[in-house]
Amino acid sequence: MPSRRRSRQRALQILFLWDARRQPVEDAINAFYDTLFADEHPERDWFATELVRGTIEHLEEVDERIRRHAEHWRMERMPAVDRNILRQSVYEMTHEGTPAAVVIDEALELARKFSSEESVHFLNGVLDAVHRELPAPL
Repeated sequence: MPSRRRSRQRALQILFLWDARRQPVEDAINAFYDTLFADEHPERDWFATELVRGTIEHLEEVDERIRRHAEHWRMERMPAVDRNILRQSVYEMTHEGTPAAVVIDEALELARKFSSEESVHFLNGVLDAVHRELPAPL
């Protein structure tokens, strides 16, 4: 079983593919695995798949949370990597029960790897604002 960090990275790559092509989610998942492992058929990463399906299933709600806190940024104008890191992270924070501090830290690591230092600051601000609007855990 891959690490959660690796799963989040795979989920981001699948979401990026889905966002670029706007194809059915299952097609994006299959395309990701088919491209990476043309001759092999590895076990699917269940957590990455759960993040992707959940993010897309709750996309309207997730995007609305992002819009409220991404001042002066329209979703379609954000870099695709940043937009999908935000989507995945907001979904995980609000629906998967992962502690916000973990989700935010992982999102910033993804941004450092796949985006820019400016994006790290932007994502941190948006995700922190989303976190602050959530009810406190019991």
